[in-house]
Amino acid sequence: MSDVNSIVDLPKVELHLHHEGAAPPGLIRQLAFEKKIDIHKVFAEDGEYAFQDFGHFLQIYEAATSVLKTPEDYARLTKAFLEECAANGSVYTETFISPDFCGGGDVGAWQEYLLAIREAADFSEKRHGIILRGVVTCVRHFGPDQAKRAALCAAETTGDWVVGFGMGGNEAVGHQGDFSWSFDCAREAGLQLTTHAGEFGGAESVREAISDLNVSRIGHGVRAIEDMSLVQELAEREITLEVCPGSNVVLGLYPSLDKHPIERLRSEGVKVTISTDDPPFFRTTLRREYEILHAAFGWDADMFREINKTAAQAAFCDEDTRARVLKRLETPCETT
Repeated sequence: MSDVNSIVDLPKVELHLHHEGAAPPGLIRQLAFEKKIDIHKVFAEDGEYAFQDFGHFLQIYEAATSVLKTPEDYARLTKAFLEECAANGSVYTETFISPDFCGGGDVGAWQEYLLAIREAADFSEKRHGIILRGVVTCVRHFGPDQAKRAALCAAETTGDWVVGFGMGGNEAVGHQGDFSWSFDCAREAGLQLTTHAGEFGGAESVREAISDLNVSRIGHGVRAIEDMSLVQELAEREITLEVCPGSNVVLGLYPSLDKHPIERLRSEGVKVTISTDDPPFFRTTLRREYEILHAAFGWDADMFREINKTAAQAAFCDEDTRARVLKRLETPCETT
């Protein structure tokens, strides 16, 4: 069996990371100070983010995001979290970015934010070697009409950097099919598709995502385990799950990691990958996720290498970038 150091030091691919959700608390406090915005209720006594449940988490998330008001703010954020990602061995990351937070859904404003984010990503790739690509997301609890604006922003900026479209937010609001126009718009623009499902929405939300939105990846998707015919369909259709184990435990889907279904899903042939979701909110890192998965299921370095190859193959990037990433996975990681 591999020792834990050989596992946590592996080069890694992450497919499920929310841009604002990766914001270090210190950066958010600094921005709040600079702008004279009072967000003290966002933090616990130890200075970390504090929330009670998923609904409260969404409120805290949006409160923290409220201090990010300019393209420059997003450039600072991008550099900050990419430095942390690189330190955890990530060589390729896809980030979920919402035009709702970056310009309010206006295409012109969105393009200004996107330019700042891309310039920061280019800087970080040169400094740390980490590759970042963007998945534009609509926010489910903002409703289908607002989602259309996000999809149009995505369609206007699709290319070598904006590579996908997806949906986050509260699964209790509406149905996946309510957002079919936005996903059709993104698909016609050449973007690949993912959506959050199978977290708080249960197995049925995964079925809806497949049948109504025809996505190739599912954000979370873990509650598909409650319907074994659905598990079989996921395996047969080779739909990849963006699994965030630590997030699922912190938000109460499962009482402990050893009760998490990621190993059962994997053993049934479902393609699973490992991500952090909103790492500082859930007090985790990619290295930490690998450590706790190793402890819970005894996965060795070869297992994690295979999972990272699965993630690289499921990434929404172009084939030249994919080849670069796969090559990086064969090279010992030098964290910064």
